[in-house]
Amino acid sequence: MSFEELKQVVIDNYINLIRIKRYQKEVNPELEYQLKTQKNKLHQMGVNTDDFLYEDNNNNSNSNNN
Repeated sequence: MSFEELKQVVIDNYINLIRIKRYQKEVNPELEYQLKTQKNKLHQMGVNTDDFLYEDNNNNSNSNNN
């Protein structure tokens, strides 16, 4: 597996964890730990994780317009 392929796998995993967290009703320590470790891996690979965060304000405003 090349470095670029590995980076994409870690990005996909991080995004999936963010999706899970978005719908959690309570704090999940294991999920928080997994997010933290994946984020650190991405930073070590030179990936800016700020680009992967959900914009909840936009999602809420879109649902209110319907």
